[in-house]
Amino acid sequence: MESRRRCRIAFVAAAATAASLGLAACGSDSSSGGTTHLTWYINPDGGGSDPAGGGQAQLAKECSDASDGRYTIGIQLLPNSASDQRQQLLRRLASHDKGVDIMSIDPVFVAEFAEAGYLAPVPEDKQSTFTDDVVDPAVTNATWKDELYAAPFWANTQLLWYRKSVAKKAGLDMTKPVTWDQVIDAAKKTDSNVGVQASRYEGYMVWINALVEGGGDHIVENPGADGPELKFGLESEGGKKAVEIIQKVSDEGVGGPAMGSTDETTTLDMFQNEQAGFMVNWPYVYAALKGAEVDWIKDLAWTRYPQTTEGTESKPPLGGIEMGVAQSSSKQEQAWEAVECLTSRESQKAYMLGTGNPAARKAVYDDADVKKDFPMAALIRQSLDSSGPRPLTQYYGDVSSGIQREYSPPGAVAPGSTPKQATTLLENVLKGDALL
Repeated sequence: MESRRRCRIAFVAAAATAASLGLAACGSDSSSGGTTHLTWYINPDGGGSDPAGGGQAQLAKECSDASDGRYTIGIQLLPNSASDQRQQLLRRLASHDKGVDIMSIDPVFVAEFAEAGYLAPVPEDKQSTFTDDVVDPAVTNATWKDELYAAPFWANTQLLWYRKSVAKKAGLDMTKPVTWDQVIDAAKKTDSNVGVQASRYEGYMVWINALVEGGGDHIVENPGADGPELKFGLESEGGKKAVEIIQKVSDEGVGGPAMGSTDETTTLDMFQNEQAGFMVNWPYVYAALKGAEVDWIKDLAWTRYPQTTEGTESKPPLGGIEMGVAQSSSKQEQAWEAVECLTSRESQKAYMLGTGNPAARKAVYDDADVKKDFPMAALIRQSLDSSGPRPLTQYYGDVSSGIQREYSPPGAVAPGSTPKQATTLLENVLKGDALL
């Protein structure tokens, strides 16, 4: 009775999209015609559930059509935030929900899901298909304890966006690598802002990690270790320099009027006002600024993510989505076949052009259409190749939450105390002596 009730609820929720997307029927692996119905849990990407929206829904329809009736792919939309996406997927995977076949997963959660046994390892005969011509950091994030558990779908990174007139006024030579200190000083000199993401959410962790990595150190020094054995690098030279930079952005007043409430959207909004000068953000902002028809678009420029330490190459943030198959799925063979289509070069090109989310496959950046829509395509690829992934650990949720807590608000951080306080909290949490 309960399973029938769940099916009725699922049917009502899915009715609007079932016709065009072939959403999986409750309690049935295939239709009378032998077509396997797959359900793909997707992250919001602007395309919604409309196959004409240019996002994952469109790819689902195109790959379904291309399968010649072997499978259809229906979609279920996950919540907006990465942490909420994790929670929903974990609940379903922990209950061995057979209604989950394919998942779009934030790279930082692959280790946790794989360690718990929730992800099916990538079949050996498909591993090269999913890794050849893919940027190395995305493959690293799809791997856990030397086993490939996911296929890189798209890979994201941040650039330093700036107004040429502001950099020129500050006397900053943007043809050479620039440091965070130089950018902050230039903003102070020109009474302009540096857009960062410093609200208490995952985007702040992205910034903190990029700063530590750019300083030559790592937040987690021994990935794969059990919780109580994890070693943290927050008190390293790179870790302390990261805090100095956050503190300086706040103390100099260049982070905007509400730095502790900034995310990607508010940072982009701030970059459009008269006081804007610099911003770190993802490549989608280029299309957003063009779409907003800002009158200074010809003053817009971009360069590589700033250096934490002068003379040491920066480690731009790494984001994106990995595609995994649930261990509990009874349709793994067809699911991996569908993933092969969804992550192909052609699919990644279409997805990048449709949503602005960068491809994980290197060859996409050589495509003429991509170069036309993304004049910074070469820099995106270079930044992806040089990016610094966030910590690879099955305890990532705790690590990220603990750091966000101790580093918030950004105006209260201090190199002499914040790294030590965060390290102590994380050690106690992972030993079971403290709660987040």
